[in-house]
Amino acid sequence: MDELMKTQAEKAPIIPLKTRHLAQLPAHVLRPNYDRSALTPGIVHIGLGNFHRGHQAWYLHRLMQAGHAMDWAIIGAGVRQYDAVMRDKLLAQDCLTTLIELDPSGSAAEVVGSMIDYLPIEQGNAALIAQMARPEIRIVGMTVTEGGYFIDPATKGFDAAHADIIHDATYPETPRTAFGAIVAALRLRRQAGTGPFTCLCCDNLLGNGDILRQTIVSLARMTDPALADWIDAECSFPNSVVDCIVPATGATELALAHSFGIDDHAPVTCENFRQWVIEDAFCAGRPDWDLAGATFTDDVHRYEAMKIRLLNGGHQLLAVPGEVLSVATIAGCMEHPLIGPFFAKVARQEIAPHVQPVPDMTPEAYVALIHARFCNPKIIDTTRRVAFDGSSRHPGFIVPSIRDGLRAGTPIEGLLLVEAIWARMCAGTREDGSQITPNDPFWSDLTMQAMKAKDDPQIWINMRQIYGDLGQNDQVSATFARLLRSVWDDGTAKALADYLAG
Repeated sequence: MDELMKTQAEKAPIIPLKTRHLAQLPAHVLRPNYDRSALTPGIVHIGLGNFHRGHQAWYLHRLMQAGHAMDWAIIGAGVRQYDAVMRDKLLAQDCLTTLIELDPSGSAAEVVGSMIDYLPIEQGNAALIAQMARPEIRIVGMTVTEGGYFIDPATKGFDAAHADIIHDATYPETPRTAFGAIVAALRLRRQAGTGPFTCLCCDNLLGNGDILRQTIVSLARMTDPALADWIDAECSFPNSVVDCIVPATGATELALAHSFGIDDHAPVTCENFRQWVIEDAFCAGRPDWDLAGATFTDDVHRYEAMKIRLLNGGHQLLAVPGEVLSVATIAGCMEHPLIGPFFAKVARQEIAPHVQPVPDMTPEAYVALIHARFCNPKIIDTTRRVAFDGSSRHPGFIVPSIRDGLRAGTPIEGLLLVEAIWARMCAGTREDGSQITPNDPFWSDLTMQAMKAKDDPQIWINMRQIYGDLGQNDQVSATFARLLRSVWDDGTAKALADYLAG
């Protein structure tokens, strides 16, 4: 927001975010130009965090702004008790979200109105199952984090032994998980002759649609093989790539919404960049998201590899040393004299050589693009958020590039260095002595292994759920051991400086 807007906002009243108040918002705030009361649902989305509301919901909203997709409105859902807090906030403001784009050249606010309801959070998920069983629901989307798909860490197959999965297989009509609820709804649709729906994964997983298919079909097969076969044959699970940097919301973001004259209890901030690449495989129709900038393609996997290896992998290159060295944000890491150059060198020399180009974008150009995005000082994206759930992110974002480097005989030292610094991070303290609060679903196990690895680095690299058989590779084992000892003995900054000088 420029200084004139800021001055005007300071003088203007703060308007509670409600449908009936949209006309009262300041003129510079974009808002729905469509009749929200005329919208009908076509999508249930499970996982209404900031990313969904700043990404998929925005694409649909922009379609609606152009007069399209009025029968594709979103009904929100969640399956964990903590989702109830977000539900209360969004229902209190008619499921509207203020989306604030933060760009170095200026900021802008837009009220997104494509979501029209949020289902109750309840044991057994009856309301969610009933809604997904309704014939007008043609897509069920999911944003539940990379670690939420019940993947066996050793085999990468379906984890049928997880307690929640065992529950859902034992009590299929009152499931705990989103996947159990989807299976239950599809059972009702099959019985009623309603037909299938598309299951659309929006998490950062390579082959995310294939993984979602594996989870849902495998769970169904535990109780009803015929239903599993029907789901596998009739439902579609398109792979997709999603990209937009969307920080967590806190006091700063609430105040920023106020600066635009809006009292929003769940605003979302994001960068001025979005990408959504989707396989055009929808068994029950879809919105024309391409009219709002999405890309439909039969070659999603190249886009996936570029984004996951370079952007998501690059995020780990920044956030992990940033956390150990007490650098609070990703933009701060990019400004750091060692961390920013470390990201640039590893991305260009150790990751990009193994990434294929996509239409209109080479890996080298993509590194330059994400370099500029990561430097955006207005995006207060914390190292803690980005470093979260490393036990899922490192196997998906970093380890594949290590394997590519080994096969090609190209450098892997920087990639192994970030793994060594992650092992140092998981010991639970920063180098200034401050505590790192638990930041992974398996934090206690990681901390125990990290402390043992301080004396015997092989213990860390032998974690098969993270590294598979990499610990048995002599080059990996020796290099990792040397780097971890360097990090502990001489400090992370010295280890980064040595790498950059090499």
